[in-house]
Amino acid sequence: MDSSEFERRRRELMAAMGEGGIAILPAAPERRRNRDVFHPYRQDSDFWYLTGFPEPEAVAAIIPGRAQGEYVLFCRERDPAHEVWDGEIVGQDRAVSDYGADDAFPIDDIDEILPGLIEGRGRVYCTLGSDAEFDAQLLAWINQVRSRARGGARSPGEFVALEHLLHEQRVVKSPAEIRQMRRAAEVSAAAHMHAMRTCRPGMYEYEMEAEYLAAFRRANGWPAYPSIVGGGANACVLHYIRNDARLRDGDLLLVDAGAELECYASDITRTYPVNGRFSAEQRAVYEVVLSAQQAAIEAVHPDNHWNRPHEAATRVLVDGMLSLGLLDGDRDGIIESGEYRRFFMHRTGHWLGLDVHDVGDYRIDGQWRQLEPGMVLTVEPGLYIPPGAEGVDERFQGIGVRIEDDVAVTADGADILTADVAKSIDDIEAVMAA
Repeated sequence: MDSSEFERRRRELMAAMGEGGIAILPAAPERRRNRDVFHPYRQDSDFWYLTGFPEPEAVAAIIPGRAQGEYVLFCRERDPAHEVWDGEIVGQDRAVSDYGADDAFPIDDIDEILPGLIEGRGRVYCTLGSDAEFDAQLLAWINQVRSRARGGARSPGEFVALEHLLHEQRVVKSPAEIRQMRRAAEVSAAAHMHAMRTCRPGMYEYEMEAEYLAAFRRANGWPAYPSIVGGGANACVLHYIRNDARLRDGDLLLVDAGAELECYASDITRTYPVNGRFSAEQRAVYEVVLSAQQAAIEAVHPDNHWNRPHEAATRVLVDGMLSLGLLDGDRDGIIESGEYRRFFMHRTGHWLGLDVHDVGDYRIDGQWRQLEPGMVLTVEPGLYIPPGAEGVDERFQGIGVRIEDDVAVTADGADILTADVAKSIDDIEAVMAA
C-alpha cells in the first residue's frame, strides 16, 4: 500500500485529535511459541493502520501541530551482527525515507526523548489495558514530566481512549483498502475452488486444511484465523479447529478459511458434500441457508441499519426450520422467543478489515448504526442440527451448513468481494465433478 495512504490516515486522526494532544502507540511484541521459538511476526492492527511499519520494538508518536514534524517513530537501530541471523533491520534512515516518519530515533533512546515530546501536551491518546508492560512504561514517561513541574514543565491532564477515534476511522474503508481486501478475497476464493476439486472420501480434515494453507502461502499470505474444517457432525461445532477426523462418504464438509494479505483479512465459508453429491436432506438444509444468505445480502444497503441483514436472514431461516419440521409454531413467535437459536445461534455477520472480527461499534447511542459506503462485513447465516437433537428426524441430524461471503457496502447496494466461489448446489456439484 502506498505511503500516502498511511499519511492520509494520520492526518485524519490528527484532525480528530486537534492540537494540544499526543497519540502514542506501541508495535506488537514478538510472541513466543515455545522456548526460543517465536510465532511468525504480525504487526498490531492499529499500529499498522497508521504507520505501515513492519517491525517489533517500535513506538509511534503522532503530535498534531509540532513544528519539527508531527510523526515521530522510535525503532531498532541497524545492527550488522544481528542482521546476519535475522535479516535487515529498517533503521532510522529508512523509517523516514520509506515509511514517512518526520523524525526517527533509536528505540533505546525513547526514555530520554519521548517525555520531552509529551511535555506541554494537554491530552495523551493511548490504549490502556491491553498491554500492562507498555502501560507501565507510559506512566513512567508521564511521571518524568511531572517530576519537572517545579521547573515549569506542564504534564498532560487527560488520558483519552485512542480507540474511540481510531476504531471509528477504521470502520469505513478507503478505496485502497477495498482493493487490498478484494485481493485477499480472490486468493481465498481460489483456495476454496481448488479444495472443492480436491476433496474425496477418506481424506482427513487436516489434509483439506493443507490445501488452503498452501494456496495462502503461494500468494504470500497467511491464514487470517485458524481454519475450521469440519466434516459431518463436526460442522455443528461453531469454532471447531481440531481438524483431525477422517472425511466420510455421504457427509458434508464445512470449511471456514480465509487468507490475510498485508494484514487485511478475508473470511469465507463454504459447505459441500465430501463425495461431490448432496443428499436430499443435505440439499434441503443447504437451500434454506442459501436463501437466507441471499436475503441478507439484499438487505446490505446504505438505506438500512446494521441489523437488517440479520433480521432478513433470520426470517428465512425460521421459515425453513418450520418447513423442515425442526420447529413447530408461528414464525414471529419463534423469533420473539429466540427458540430458533437451537439451530442458528450466532449473528449473521461482523465487521471485516485488518482484523477478521474488525473494530467498530455496531450500535451508536443505543441504536443500530446505519450502513455506509466503504463498510465491509461478512454475511454468514447457518443451520446446525447436531446428532441427538430432540424431536428432529434422524435424517437431518449431524448436518451443519454455513455459507459466508465478504460484502462491501456501496452507494447503491452491495459488492460481494468473494463472488468467485461456487455457491449454488448445481455449481458446487459441477466443480467437484470436474
